[in-house]
Amino acid sequence: MNRALLVIDVQESFRQRPNWRAVSAPDIADRVARLVRASRANGDLVVWVLHTDPGSGGPFDPERGFVRPIEGLEPAPGEPVVTKTSYNAFTTTNLHQLLTRHGVREVIVCGIKTEQCCETTTRLACDLGYDVTFVIDATATFPLEHRDAPKGRPIEEILADPRTLSTDEIIRRTEYTLSGWFATIRTVAELTGEPAEKVGAGSAAGG
Repeated sequence: MNRALLVIDVQESFRQRPNWRAVSAPDIADRVARLVRASRANGDLVVWVLHTDPGSGGPFDPERGFVRPIEGLEPAPGEPVVTKTSYNAFTTTNLHQLLTRHGVREVIVCGIKTEQCCETTTRLACDLGYDVTFVIDATATFPLEHRDAPKGRPIEEILADPRTLSTDEIIRRTEYTLSGWFATIRTVAELTGEPAEKVGAGSAAGG
């Protein structure tokens, strides 16, 4: 086993936020499920990464009960579940040691958010010597406000602001900045061998 799928922050916490209705891929769990099935079939390690913000009282606070995979995704027996408090999946976890113990030299990255936790994990994984595949259409993100925008605006105002970066712009930027430097960019269909139109079908229950 020298390859691992990292499922990053595909968790219920995000669905509790008002901006979930603007997510780039509402079916992100189904897209990730396809990768999970393919990885299991290939005998690859599947690692589930969950973001936590203890004591915050928000949806990422473990006390709220939302720090768990989105419905339809479930770790199988023996698949590691790692919790982090940093944006990347390495700094505040034992992920590097875990992957080393399993002989993993190649990682496949998917999850939420494209330009934040997924991209920072990819950059650090590359620096640590892993060969990284970034599954661009198995990541999801949200519209990004300008730094000078007022805080706490409803999603409708955020979307109407011409300074707001669209999800398409964010994903495209990430693809350009990672490709050839930090990762190989692939799609779900390319990795699973399934037709692209099947994106959005299926689930990945454990077992």
